Amino acid sequence: MRVVHIVPAINEEASGPSYSVVRFCESLTEQGIQVTLAALDWAPLSTSPNFLKTFPLGFGPRRLGLSPTMARWLKSQVVSNQVLILHNHSLWMAPNVYPGCIAKRYSIPYIVSPHGTLSEWAMRSGSKVKRLFWPLVQKPSLLAVSCFHATSQSEYEDIRRIGFHQPVAVIPNGIDIPPLRLKQNKSGDDTRTLLFLSRIHPNKGLDMLLSAWRAVQERFPDWRLRIVGPDNGGYLKKLRAYATELGLERVKFCGPLYGEDKWRAYSEADLFVLPTYSENFGIVVAEALVAGTPAIVTRGAPWEGLTIHKAGWWIEIGVEPLVECLKEAMSQPPEILAAMGRRGRDWMERDYSWHRIGQQMAETYRWLLHGGARPAWVIID
Repeated sequence: MRVVHIVPAINEEASGPSYSVVRFCESLTEQGIQVTLAALDWAPLSTSPNFLKTFPLGFGPRRLGLSPTMARWLKSQVVSNQVLILHNHSLWMAPNVYPGCIAKRYSIPYIVSPHGTLSEWAMRSGSKVKRLFWPLVQKPSLLAVSCFHATSQSEYEDIRRIGFHQPVAVIPNGIDIPPLRLKQNKSGDDTRTLLFLSRIHPNKGLDMLLSAWRAVQERFPDWRLRIVGPDNGGYLKKLRAYATELGLERVKFCGPLYGEDKWRAYSEADLFVLPTYSENFGIVVAEALVAGTPAIVTRGAPWEGLTIHKAGWWIEIGVEPLVECLKEAMSQPPEILAAMGRRGRDWMERDYSWHRIGQQMAETYRWLLHGGARPAWVIID
């Protein structure tokens, strides 16, 4: 079986689609599926997987990602019967439109993984160009979808809310499970750490986090807040100004961390927080749990399991719910938080291994091609 995956681009950041799509493809190759990942030649990579095939940008705005070369190559692969399934990741750029048009014309099975792009928040935000792109270009290309892939129940609900009725395979993102690090305090004193680690983007709820920190900072003088992540469109400057305006103490903006530095930050934290407005999965939550760090996550992300598995808190979106949760969580003794972190890691090892995710998607492909019993994770309604 040969499957072509399509994503606008991958880059050096080992998070988000750049991480998950590549690992997803690797998990499928382990299942004996021949995978090619088609992406734009967006930026140089120090290393790249052997299944990656890149294409040059054509003329036009960079944000559209026009690439006639990619479109012609995808068509040639389908016409020559060299590929059995097309699998697209994300929306809103030309590479996310090409496969739908080709699948419709040549009647080839087509899967789309929206990766959060159909959430209410994502659909409301964006430019006027995006609002025109949806009805004229993107939505028509999705009519050819044979099966959507949702990484959570909430993303499945987004797909149905938009009005699509095709089957939906609900399969979470996977997570690598590195050896568990011994929890260590590197601050040299009894300071405890609340960690945010993700893109510095308005969607992530950092405005709420800073406001909530103002409400709790005096009550918890032994805690500090670390904000780790790459700036997105100059939002970091606004956050720094807001932190100064609020008179915040013990808050440090650390910039992005990758590789071992990133895992060390997770391990050294006592609590992880993601107060997001909208997230289809939130790979950073899984990473924190793998590192043995309990998490606080808003209902903008599908992490109800935090409460089910007693590995953290899943709260309403807003400053007040976050303040109340921080008061409760930061009052817990270290041994209680450590026990929650261990339960979180056990949960990740059990349900989120890439091997299991690869098995599930491979079975979904076989069902699309050959029929038979529908996999338990595929919803038809």
